Amino acid sequence: MSKNKQSRREFLSTAAWSAVGTIGAAGLLSNCASTNPIKELQEDTHLSLLREAPDGEPLRAGLVGCGGRGSGAAVNFVDAGPNLEIVALGDVFEDQLQKCRTMLKKARDIDVPEENCYSGFDSYKQVIDSGVDIVIFATPPHFRPQHVEAAIEAGKHVFQEKPVAVDPVGARRMMATTKKAKEKNLCMVSGTIRRYQKDFIETQRRVAQGQIGEIVGANIIRNGGAIWWVERKPEWSDMEYMLRNWQNFSWLSADHYVEQFIHELDVMNWFVDEWPVKAIGYGGAMHNPSGNKFDHFSVEYEYADGKKTHCSTRQINGCDNSKTQHITGTKGYADATGSLYNHDGELIWEYPYPEDGDTESIWQVKNPYVQEHIELVTAIRTGNYINDSETQVNSTRMALMGRMAAYTGKEITWDEVLNSDLSLGPDAYEFGPVEGIAQHPPVVGSSTSSVERYA
Repeated sequence: MSKNKQSRREFLSTAAWSAVGTIGAAGLLSNCASTNPIKELQEDTHLSLLREAPDGEPLRAGLVGCGGRGSGAAVNFVDAGPNLEIVALGDVFEDQLQKCRTMLKKARDIDVPEENCYSGFDSYKQVIDSGVDIVIFATPPHFRPQHVEAAIEAGKHVFQEKPVAVDPVGARRMMATTKKAKEKNLCMVSGTIRRYQKDFIETQRRVAQGQIGEIVGANIIRNGGAIWWVERKPEWSDMEYMLRNWQNFSWLSADHYVEQFIHELDVMNWFVDEWPVKAIGYGGAMHNPSGNKFDHFSVEYEYADGKKTHCSTRQINGCDNSKTQHITGTKGYADATGSLYNHDGELIWEYPYPEDGDTESIWQVKNPYVQEHIELVTAIRTGNYINDSETQVNSTRMALMGRMAAYTGKEITWDEVLNSDLSLGPDAYEFGPVEGIAQHPPVVGSSTSSVERYA
């Protein structure tokens, strides 16, 4: 068969890690049985919603990934309650590690000893082996499946930033690790935040009770400016440049549809309480200043009962920006951030925010970044087990499905994402040339093979 006349099955089974994101390689493994989308999204997340975690024996945490989000997560952890310590740091880059050390000292007077600071690709192993109880993972998400697996194997509790994988193979690996964590009674909390935010929690509870009727659709939008990027320095190898500029390379970040828009997609999944059966969409790079990812997406998801939801996101400067998280029911609709309306647009309920000036109470409602760690520490100290990782793996899969649909211009099914053999990234991690990674965004709809389109 000629390259211009690939069958759909051949198109979907082309394993091309070198492609930007998924390049249409949703590769079905042969003889895989069809798996129906999960209907009930019950999870091991019985939240305490305490203002701080209970006291107890000191819990020692290590941080892997010392960038801005990792440094912030370390501060969030020590803010979650008494007797919480950050005792080890790991990052590929020594300068990032030292920047984090300085920030922690300034922000919370945290001194991480030099002998517990590790750099290089294997630094995650050294952090895990440094005598910690908990490992906080905030590296580029490409590394999440490998790093978290090692932590669970070593008997550590885990906080993992979102998303939890950049490709279907990584998602399967994360699901296997999640099951192993449950067998070992190791807690896992993920950084998709809204499930730990009190106004979202109460709104979802009311929707689940039927206050806007049966869910029939959703409109989810996140439009903002361009994400940060890093200009390449002459002395940087391919690997160093990509790692320092990771948000802009799909094999490291999974593109912003997965890496950032997963917040909004996870909220939609939570409210709709069902996974879609397929997706179709489009996207492109109109003004992308760096890397090989898209800067806009529009994706339609369809569910087993025929209902559809629309999701779109954009990262382009100079445009009007907005966030919309509307869930539509037969009796009205919900703004997931804290209000319900009837179909005449009349407000029928609003979250009872604290009075103006009650800054501490407002902070407690609106700071899920600390609440995540409160719940993790509370679960460890009380034995009230918590593990939200299975839900986050499936939210990651749903985001991957949308990205795959947009990158290929093809309809992508849930089963294809579950069973794909696509694995992104190089075979080995070392500084130097990185072969086969595209330097520009994909061209959707090309008639050539998926490998040639993006090599």
